[in-house]
Amino acid sequence: MAEVIRMPKMSDTMEEGVIASWLVKEGDTVKSGDILAEVETDKATMELESYEDGVLLHIGIKEKEAVPVNGVIAIIGKKGEDISDLLKEASNDGGSSEETKEEEKESDRSDDTSEEIDASDVKASLITMPKMSDTMTEGTIASWLKKEGDKVSSGDILAEVETDKATMELEAYEDGTLLYIGIKEGESVPVDGVIAIVGEKGADYEKLLKAHKTKSSDKKEKKDEPKKEEKAVTAESKSSTPQAEQKKSSESNASSNGRIKASPLAKKMADEMGYDISKIPGSGDHGRIVKRDVEDYKPSAQPATSGDGQQISIPAVVGEESYEEVNVSQMRKTIAKRLAESKFTAPHFYLTMEINMDKAMEARKGMNDFSPVKISFNDIIIKAVAAALRQHPKINSSWLGDKIRYNKHIHIGVAVAVDEGLLVPVVRFADNKSLSHISTEVKDLANKAQNKQLQPSDWEGNTFTISNLGMFGIEEFTAIVNPPDSCILAVGGIKQTAVVKDGQLVPGNVMKVTLSCDHRVVDGALGAAFLKTLKGLLEDPVRILV
Repeated sequence: MAEVIRMPKMSDTMEEGVIASWLVKEGDTVKSGDILAEVETDKATMELESYEDGVLLHIGIKEKEAVPVNGVIAIIGKKGEDISDLLKEASNDGGSSEETKEEEKESDRSDDTSEEIDASDVKASLITMPKMSDTMTEGTIASWLKKEGDKVSSGDILAEVETDKATMELEAYEDGTLLYIGIKEGESVPVDGVIAIVGEKGADYEKLLKAHKTKSSDKKEKKDEPKKEEKAVTAESKSSTPQAEQKKSSESNASSNGRIKASPLAKKMADEMGYDISKIPGSGDHGRIVKRDVEDYKPSAQPATSGDGQQISIPAVVGEESYEEVNVSQMRKTIAKRLAESKFTAPHFYLTMEINMDKAMEARKGMNDFSPVKISFNDIIIKAVAAALRQHPKINSSWLGDKIRYNKHIHIGVAVAVDEGLLVPVVRFADNKSLSHISTEVKDLANKAQNKQLQPSDWEGNTFTISNLGMFGIEEFTAIVNPPDSCILAVGGIKQTAVVKDGQLVPGNVMKVTLSCDHRVVDGALGAAFLKTLKGLLEDPVRILV
């Protein structure tokens, strides 16, 4: 009897998996223990193993498509076995949405357009945009390394893809000829969108594209059917756009009784720019003055009258309004999405503390006399934060909705500014590393970030984040919590100022730090205790090494 293969839960946080590649195809004979596919989870790419002997009768998920945990992936059974009832049952198990029900109804109709195009005989495969990071929703083709007609082998690099994190390589999983390129350099495509087609030379790839397009169109129509009425309302509302309202308003203001015919917007612009609207020629209906007439008008120098009645000549100052619009990068889109979610879903509160850095400055100078690499204040702060987290493990935590995760390992995310935005590479097990080790690693990660060479393992897994703007002269600021962390430390610059020491007013070097906390996880007293410990470690750095 045929058996359904479902998406297993491969990690504690996994909600869905992406089929990175199928290692078998429909009709292949498989045995228990054979690897069916490679699955990309939220943690890593893992192998999906078969637990049954038989023939792979059905593949329900294409490569690069996602399926939720327990969703149907494939069916294994005896050759020629009827699996129609099993498919219907699996479909019902997968959800009871209106879209699913509608698809079931449509499958029974003889005129179903998605069934009319059968591309199973086309010896070619679609290449779609893979999900290259846990936050990626679309990718941009930075450059193509192959062109249409080129021979490609499995493992060849087809293109460079700009994601929200870095520029990564798109690898071919099939041998054949690059028959079709669907996305030009510089263009974006959503995850699972078609990028190219690889197959046998001369294969009817257009049939494959039509089949894919028909399938997508059918799904879209089914989703959009309930919204027809809404679309009609939207179309009606478009007739009341600001431009339309402006036109109506302009027509109502136009008259033939000798008054100047001008739109309200044109009158307002002329007034703001100091133009005499009666001198502006109109290009609208019946000589009516409109916005573009005011914009195109070039006034000559007009005489003006001073307070004492004397006429003075004011030259016309002509300026040109200009701007540049650029497409939002993948990185900037993700930064906007993640930080907006953090700011508006996590209740933030902030704790600021002033730290005397005199001893830290002396200690750094002594360390750099012997260290093989130059140690920065940021390196010392990372080490001190890691030591403080070891004493306050509840700060080293994550909010998971229905539970709180208290991490026993300490992975410090270090915010690095790049041209497109902000990346947060991670120093793993920071509490177990020496200052010279941390310094070397931070420099290497920052260099990779600037050159877009970071890999997922470099930016995933942070348990606490540090954002340091002190090197830019910023004395104090607040930062937004970087999910899934519950806290982020904003570090300002070291400033020389007057401090009280032993009852005397003496010069000193102070640094302000602000701890942003997610109040769902961390309370004020807990955050204050952490800062107090951090202050003690930085004001007496020898304690960090003990």
